[in-house]
Amino acid sequence: MTVTVPLSMTPEQGGTFPPAAPNDDPLTLPPPRAVFGDPLSTALRNRRSLRSFDTARDLSLQQLSELLWCACGVNRTETGGRTVPSWRDAREVEVFVATRAGVWRYDPVPNWLSLHLRTDVRPLTSTPDLVAGAPLELIYVGHRDHLTNLPREDQYRIASTDTGFIAANIYLYCASEGLATVLRTSFDHSPLTRALRLDRGEFVTFVQSVGYPAA
Repeated sequence: MTVTVPLSMTPEQGGTFPPAAPNDDPLTLPPPRAVFGDPLSTALRNRRSLRSFDTARDLSLQQLSELLWCACGVNRTETGGRTVPSWRDAREVEVFVATRAGVWRYDPVPNWLSLHLRTDVRPLTSTPDLVAGAPLELIYVGHRDHLTNLPREDQYRIASTDTGFIAANIYLYCASEGLATVLRTSFDHSPLTRALRLDRGEFVTFVQSVGYPAA
């Protein structure tokens, strides 16, 4: 299945995410608009953490595409450079997108999502008293095989630092688009790791909730 949205469309005209009937084919995201969001100075003034979300409102595919492009998308096609830095260009942090319909893995180069699980793992990413009803949970997963010959504590420290760059971009995009977000480490890593069926060389660093703010 391929979904494309012309640049002239507004985010609301491109459909919402997750799809009603997800299948195993990669979901190609629309390209980010050439210009979107508020000026950086406005986004910085509006940047904040919000923990209450509108449970009935999904993000559009266009918004999701721009959100993930800000996270770690390709901004220099000639070199494959990303919108965020990483230690020695290791690109060791992968973004998983968790929704009520399942979990997808984001691949920045073709700009698509691959269905990973048909399970809603969002209840494992937090406790109800901390975050309520976020339609999207961005789960940041580090890959040890991108950080070979380093002690495990250094691998975790590097991946966590690089996750911070991604999360900062997400905060600014959400502030510029009127969305709510909060970065968290308040979850039990072991059950979430098992539910995601991660390999031994993969580990969760942080989780970031994203959605429209509650009224």
